[in-house]
Amino acid sequence: MIEHELLFLGLLMEGSKHGYEIKRQIEEELFPFLGLKIKSIYYPLKKMEKLGLINKDIGREGKFPEKFVYSITPKGRKIFDHLLTENFLSIERPYFNVDLSLYFLPYVDKKIASRRLRARVIFLKRIKRDLQVIKKNLKKASKHHTIILNHDLDLVSAEIKSISSLIETLK
Repeated sequence: MIEHELLFLGLLMEGSKHGYEIKRQIEEELFPFLGLKIKSIYYPLKKMEKLGLINKDIGREGKFPEKFVYSITPKGRKIFDHLLTENFLSIERPYFNVDLSLYFLPYVDKKIASRRLRARVIFLKRIKRDLQVIKKNLKKASKHHTIILNHDLDLVSAEIKSISSLIETLK
């Protein structure tokens, strides 16, 4: 839940938003970069409202029906700052799905392992190219999107280098 609280509170730091706007921003702006999938936004919002982290008001735009508009409270700002700091300082060992295969590498013929690892490198290079294209074509490249893309490019590049070195040892 900490990740969800950080996400919702962070989005509300930008200003008040109605539920659909929050959902759209998660799906269109954040999911492509973070991979966060949110099944329902209303359950976490309701929970945060009960905790006093956000307020829910009724808003209306023109002739459209009334909507609930969410805004962050002073308590929510304090919790956001705490969660953000905690997230910056949280260091967990990353786990990659390939690690399990690498554990069992001694049971695979070296030629077959090498061929599969080369295929992985090809796939990783495609991902890298796609990230570079996204970075280049991002019309409204916000600073935080650029930071995330650079981080992802660094990680993909590091895995390409690591797997390529491993392939050399299998020869």
